Order: sequence, then C-alpha cells, then structure tokens
Amino acid sequence: MHHPPELYVGLMSGTSLDGIDAVLVDLSGSKPVLLAKYYLPFDGTLKNDLLALHLPASNELHHAQIIGNKLARLYADAVDSLLNQSKSSNNHINAIACHGQTIRHCPEHGYSLQIGNAALLAELTGITVVGDFRNSDIAAGGQGAPLVPAFHDKVLRHPRIHRVIVNIGGISNLTDLSPHQATTGFDCGPGNLLMDTWCARRTGEPYDDNGSWAASGMVLPALLKQMLDEPYFALPPPKSTGRDLFNMTWLEEKLTGAEKPEDVQATLLELTCQTIAQSIGVHCAAAQEIYLCGGGAHNKVLCNRLADLLPYCIVESTGALGIDSDYMEAIAFAWIAQQTLHGKPANLPQVTGAAHPCILGVIHRNA
Repeated sequence: MHHPPELYVGLMSGTSLDGIDAVLVDLSGSKPVLLAKYYLPFDGTLKNDLLALHLPASNELHHAQIIGNKLARLYADAVDSLLNQSKSSNNHINAIACHGQTIRHCPEHGYSLQIGNAALLAELTGITVVGDFRNSDIAAGGQGAPLVPAFHDKVLRHPRIHRVIVNIGGISNLTDLSPHQATTGFDCGPGNLLMDTWCARRTGEPYDDNGSWAASGMVLPALLKQMLDEPYFALPPPKSTGRDLFNMTWLEEKLTGAEKPEDVQATLLELTCQTIAQSIGVHCAAAQEIYLCGGGAHNKVLCNRLADLLPYCIVESTGALGIDSDYMEAIAFAWIAQQTLHGKPANLPQVTGAAHPCILGVIHRNA
C-alpha cells in the first residue's frame, strides 16, 4: 500500500557542541526514508557561550535567552539550507523537531533545560515546531533521557538476533534490543566530550581524528582506575548523565599534572570503551551484534578497541542497518515529533524510569 509522504525535519545539536545536524525524512512508511541531510557547524564563540551556560554565572537567565534566540536563527538557517538542497517547500513539512541545546540536565531536581526558542523558529520558518521533549517524562518521574531507544525499538529491532545500538556522542548511551524482551537503554558515561575537550586544549584540534593522538599515548592504569571509581558507572539503570557530571573539573581533579597529554587522551579513550563494554557485559550479556552511531563511530581506534573488548559480538556502524550513523538522533527526534502530532506516547518507561508512557514534546503551531 502506498502512503502519501509525511515529511518532517529533525534538528539535533548534542552534548558535543559542535553544530546542528538537520535531516528531512519521510515517515509515512514503516522505516524512515532520509531525503536530505545538512550539517551547520557552530563557531567558537557560540560554543564557548554554550559551555559557559552549563555552570552558574551572573545574569545567566538573560544570557540563556539571548543565546537561545541566536540558536533559533541558526536552526532556521539550517532548515532553509536543507529545504533548498532538497527543493522542498516549507508548506509540505508537517513539523520541525527541535530538541534544542541542553544546558542543564537535572532530572534529580525535576527538570531538564534546553534552549533554542521553538516559538521563534516556528515564526522564522513558517513551519510547526515540536520542542521540549524531555519534561513530560521527567514530570512522570522519569530521567527524560535517553529518548532515542524508543526509535531504535521501532526501526532496528530483529525478531531473533540480540542487538545493541550504541550512540557515542558527547555522552555514550546504549539501547538493548533483546528478542522476546522489552527494550531497555541508558547512558553509559562519557563518549567524546572529555576526549574532545582535552584534545582541543592540548592540540588546538577540535577532536582527535580517528583516535590517532590517543593511539600515540599509553593508558595510565592508576588514572583509569580513579575514573572508573566514579559512582555513576555502578548505578543501576534507569540513569542518564551529561556535562553536569563529566566535565574538565571532573578530569582535572584526577590528574597530578605530570602526565603526558597523549597518555591522558589514551586513558580517556579507554574509559569510553570500557564503560560501554562493561555496560553491555552487565546489562546485555547475550548480545550478538553491536551497532555504533554518533561521532565516535568515525573514531577507528575507539571502534577497534570496542571490538577487542567485545570479542563475541559483531561491531559495525548503524549504516549497515540502513540508518546514517551521523544523523541517527536527528531522525529519531523527527519520529518523536510525528508521535507528538499523532497524540501517541514516545517514551519507554522502562528506559527512562517514568511511571507511564507519555506524549512528549510541546507544539508551536504556525497559523
């Protein structure tokens, strides 16, 4: 049966603070069809302004609103470029899914804060915008994260093969797709954010291309042990984390200052790999196939090390399953926005810890 197209734009700017991933997807069928993709990098000033908002400061409410408006204009630019590239008209788009930029994630205090002024984005684009995806889940007692496992459950599950989807963005998280069992998922710990920040500080490069700088160093066992002693890693799911915990202060408290920078980088890469592998070993023990997405899927040293730590599993990119590994989250939020407009829940209570399924997202209709 042929369905008329149902077009959504998904926007994602994650913990890595590197830029905006934008996708145009047709969600009329059982699998999303990616029609166009576009990436808009953040400049250094905006990245620093966003980083500053993660910590208490003077007049931060004002700064958050001003930067939120700036983000909305960048999101609108990304949407314009995406629609021009695909020769699509804004009146054919059902909605834009705009997750916004997380500046505080504090489910333990009952909130998660994203900026990006969805109302302004709707005004600038002339398209309905769905934003604020986390707080309905948090209101129901959940973590509000991770939300992407519901999408993985919908499109990547296999009836017989035990798959785990691992997203390695700023933070790493996994989705456990075990046959005959309800989908679960949680944040494992730091993905790229500590490696990226350390690399930028010490080499001037925004990230360690292919992990080659880390590969030039040696893992420092005492430092690794100190990092792995972080209580977060031992917590049972549901759990989620972010820059509120894993940041440069967290790292610097563990350094003597005598370490070689490349050895710290090697140890950070090992931390990312071990915490992912341990999460899989403890919570997804019978996994057969691991599929990676997010920026970390491009880091060859990291992917090879993960494969070493998971010798009984196939380790591949989600591209092998037909979902672009760089745009997985943007596509997932487009799907969540579709659920919102259809009045359907899109959280998995067993993932987030919410008391019940929730319709996520706040709709800003454009006329």
